[in-house]
Amino acid sequence: MQNSTSPGLTIAAAQPATAAFDVAGNAVAHAASIRAANARVVVFPEMSLTGYELTAPLIAPDDPRLAPIVEACAATGTLALVGAPTPGPWIGVLAIDGSGARIAYGKTYLHGTEADRFAPGEPAVVEVDGWRLGVAVCRDTGIPEHAARTAKLGIDGYVAGVVHQDHEAHVHGERARRVAAEHGVWVVTAAFAGATGGGFDRTSGRSGIWDARGELVAAAGPDPDDVAVFTFDRV
Repeated sequence: MQNSTSPGLTIAAAQPATAAFDVAGNAVAHAASIRAANARVVVFPEMSLTGYELTAPLIAPDDPRLAPIVEACAATGTLALVGAPTPGPWIGVLAIDGSGARIAYGKTYLHGTEADRFAPGEPAVVEVDGWRLGVAVCRDTGIPEHAARTAKLGIDGYVAGVVHQDHEAHVHGERARRVAAEHGVWVVTAAFAGATGGGFDRTSGRSGIWDARGELVAAAGPDPDDVAVFTFDRV
């Protein structure tokens, strides 16, 4: 864990209702989640802006449909980590705040047919108020090498957007506890809830936040629009 005199960090894992391919509508739902979370950082699921649709058009950081998210971040002082297919092409994470959006990460460990369209990214860190957040997307969390490579960059927390079937909610905790045990960092997992396209008619929800001991400290339920929120203080 990094040494810093920065204050606590309030972070949320959000699971807004998502309609496949409806970027404009999903952006409005993301904005509502950001306003409701009242957190410095809000983490969203994998490809949350499009649903898990591998043929969805790429979303550039200057896409005007992101405006509701930018506005919500400006109003709340939030940094949103939003899932989207991005130029690269990557299964990406957009870091969005009140000034706009940028591509923060591309999924490193692709799964199945994802590799037919997308390229692998590299481990990356997003820094917020002196806190260093390692970023992951879904399958990354199941590959111990990903957390190890990311931890070498120096991180306080490991944040991930995922999509899992409804019977796979236990996977979040298993992976979070492993990462915490191996690297001494806290973990945030934002998971889809409800239908999200791409064959995921029923997803797990139950986004969660685990401390550096692997203890679950905040959890969302199985339904869309729920959110898990927790404030981490410096040790």
